[in-house]
Amino acid sequence: MDVLFLFRIKEHQEEMLRSEFPEIRFLFDRKTDDPAIGSSEVIVTYGTDIDESVLDRAKNLKWIMVASAGVEHMPLGRTAELDIRVTNVRGIHKTPMAETMLAHILAYRKKLQDVYAQQSRSEWNKKIRGTELLGSKALILGPGAIGGETGRLLQAFGVRTYGCNRSGRQAEYMDEMVSFDGLLEALPEMDTIISVLPSTQETKRLLGREHFAAMKDTALFLNFGRGDLYEEQVLIEALEKGRPSAAVLDVFETEPLPADSPFWKMKNVTVSPHISALSGKYVERSLEIFIPNLRAYLDGRTGEMINRVDPERGY
Repeated sequence: MDVLFLFRIKEHQEEMLRSEFPEIRFLFDRKTDDPAIGSSEVIVTYGTDIDESVLDRAKNLKWIMVASAGVEHMPLGRTAELDIRVTNVRGIHKTPMAETMLAHILAYRKKLQDVYAQQSRSEWNKKIRGTELLGSKALILGPGAIGGETGRLLQAFGVRTYGCNRSGRQAEYMDEMVSFDGLLEALPEMDTIISVLPSTQETKRLLGREHFAAMKDTALFLNFGRGDLYEEQVLIEALEKGRPSAAVLDVFETEPLPADSPFWKMKNVTVSPHISALSGKYVERSLEIFIPNLRAYLDGRTGEMINRVDPERGY
């Protein structure tokens, strides 16, 4: 059986896979024009290089392992038609992303940019006044694995956490829950608003002018999910009006962010070039999900494979 990797992994990781699965022919660091596309039963990919033309050539394909949480670039409708199961690595980003978001929140509340600016001027000024997280409220759009870990860290600082999902169903490390329908009503109370939502038909343009206008003029907004959550011009106008007070953006409608984007020069915006999920342990954690799934697949226990993607929901 052929298992085709469309990206490079470390040599010791290749050796480990070959040692644990001697019956499998692993093909590493290949491209979609490789003839092995036609013989491979499993393809491991970051997801952006799989389109319908690849699926048409992959006559033996039964399973696609996407080494990413987002699968919005995948032709999920076609994989469903061909009965190709798709799994992802949902959950592996929670540690680096939650740590990064907490760092940005603390930097904003403790006025660290002002501290750094003063140092660059060799200026001793004790008038900088930060604020505490203790007793504040944070709304987390998408309280799944990443949102839950973020909630856990915030709760350790005494923050009251509110999760927001489609149904309002309870999620881990959330003190209270609201549904998408109750979002507008909840926003005026929030000191921090965080989105880690995936890109789906339900989440595209979920936030409009009325949502930003409802935020406090001291609120910090962070988007670490997907860039189509709102129209960027709407957010730009909202920030110019002071609601929210500031934003930390890791994702954008167009990436790389164009050089002429207003975000680059806005003093109340931090541009993060989609790096919050990056970690030296990314592939290692991906393989920790892939290997048990591969064992289940080989044993015919496909019902036990984790992180199955629902092609209709898109996650």
